[in-house]
Amino acid sequence: MLTINALNQYYGESHTLWDLNVEVPAGECTCVMGRNGVGKTTLMQCIMGLLPLRGGSMDFIGRDIARLPAERRAELGIGYVPQGRQIFPLLTVQENLEIGLPARVDGKREVPAYIFDLFPVLKDMLRRRGGDLSGGQQQQLAIGRALVIDPKLLILDEPTEGIQPNIVHEIGDIIRKLIDDLGLTVLLVEQKLPFARRVADRFVILDRGRLMAAGPMPELSDELVKQYLTV
Repeated sequence: MLTINALNQYYGESHTLWDLNVEVPAGECTCVMGRNGVGKTTLMQCIMGLLPLRGGSMDFIGRDIARLPAERRAELGIGYVPQGRQIFPLLTVQENLEIGLPARVDGKREVPAYIFDLFPVLKDMLRRRGGDLSGGQQQQLAIGRALVIDPKLLILDEPTEGIQPNIVHEIGDIIRKLIDDLGLTVLLVEQKLPFARRVADRFVILDRGRLMAAGPMPELSDELVKQYLTV
């Protein structure tokens, strides 16, 4: 579904991503892993079009998207839940969800009912301001807002960060349901190894902006974990 070839990115004069080749197969969850500061979020921002590429190509469902702005990528079916959620705290849950509707290519202007099936708490809190929700509820709202655009690819950057354990487990179940029941493709950034092993089909490991290993999740060996993931 998404193919990245020889991607390079800089922050000022600092070379942050080095000749990355990443494949995200359709209908699976691919987890990007690595220690803090290795370039995971930078890669997600490049995919979403929030950072310009300095080199390389990016193909999404047969279309070159390397130079497209972020709003066009959303219209093509890329949903994005950034690290830290970034909901609008002064808007209601309803208003937060409705923000994504203009990006729908089918013209629908109502929040899909299945989102409330996935996150019943959002239906109960439609009139509550986003900033009044708990961290776990805000994360559910952020995922629901990304789903509103009817994405084909959903990018989740550290969705379990700062979330209580019972909601973490629930989010994992929902990710698998999106993939297995709705046919969505998920690109996940995650540092919690048990969560990644439970949810993801494939892994990609970055270290200092370079691709170090990739493959099916069962091939994530203890040696790789020790070398690139343990602190």
